[in-house]
Amino acid sequence: MDRQRIILGIESSCDDTAAAVVRGVPGAAEVLSSVVYGQADLHAAFGGVVPEIAARAHAEKLDHAVEQALGEAGLDLSGIDAIAVTAGPGLIGGVLSGVMCAKGLAAARGLPLIGVNHLAGHALTPRLTDGVAFPYLMLLVSGGHCQFLLVEAADRFQRIGGTIDDAPGEAFDKVARLLALPQPGGPHVEREARSGDPARFRLPRPLLDRPGCDMSFSGLKTAILRARDEAMAGSGTLSTTDRADLCAGFQAAVTDVLTEKSRRALEHYLTLGPPTPTLAVAGGVAANAAIRAGLQRLCAGLGVTFLAPPLDLCTDNAAMVAYAGLERLAAGAVDDLSLGARPRWPLDERSPAMLGSGKRGAKA
Repeated sequence: MDRQRIILGIESSCDDTAAAVVRGVPGAAEVLSSVVYGQADLHAAFGGVVPEIAARAHAEKLDHAVEQALGEAGLDLSGIDAIAVTAGPGLIGGVLSGVMCAKGLAAARGLPLIGVNHLAGHALTPRLTDGVAFPYLMLLVSGGHCQFLLVEAADRFQRIGGTIDDAPGEAFDKVARLLALPQPGGPHVEREARSGDPARFRLPRPLLDRPGCDMSFSGLKTAILRARDEAMAGSGTLSTTDRADLCAGFQAAVTDVLTEKSRRALEHYLTLGPPTPTLAVAGGVAANAAIRAGLQRLCAGLGVTFLAPPLDLCTDNAAMVAYAGLERLAAGAVDDLSLGARPRWPLDERSPAMLGSGKRGAKA
């Protein structure tokens, strides 16, 4: 077995400035510290993340996050074996802030520098938390991404389906704005849904009438807009009951789509004969209790192990980045100071882009 390594991870791809320290070997690691500085208050008035504000906040907080993470781990940089940093995909200003911070620390201390795909961090989280063996099926479901991945190795991912438009987290945020709920929308929609009637409004389950594992959530958001306007037609206002029922109906529709598409993805995965069939879920939307429950029921019925990380490892964090760096370091994959920041970086570069591409390449 490889000797234990201690990795400092840095994450700044969106609106969370994070640093963490992880110790161990691939498949058997522990989180020594994990620090996350959120920016929700900075963006609240704008109804979403403002890239320039996010980048400036990262630049101000990165040093503090690193210092706190090292302190909580009882270490300084002399006790670190390598520095892992999110090099993409994400908001370019934030990603660049993290990469430059990591480069400075690596150059100053002569430490190996490891660029990590943010999505790989999420996809490998089950290896950090539960030591899951390859191959496993991953549903990566977050604010900006939604895809089914066959995780075959720490650096080999096969996408077998994904969203063709909005990611679920993005749809939750948009629905929250339509219903005058605070941002980020996911937790607030979930909270409202607890007291709502999911059957009151007839909402679509997009793409369930088509084969395959691809998903669509943009039309569901539009259906909520129409249902909201109909509910307000008489009084001109949206009642508390209306809002709760709309949230419950939307959450139920998303859960149904994700559960059915997961069933199809599992059917494909199980034909490969994995020795320990496992469906893992990661990303911010994985924190939604209703979605987790639907996936748990599905897996129980198919005899498949269901894994979801602790809630603090569902959303963006640096522990997952440090662990992904640990896997890359063990494989001898180390970058140099020419490491660049990438706004787009698909995990499965063999598959065609689902959301289009441009001069900078396919979207993640």
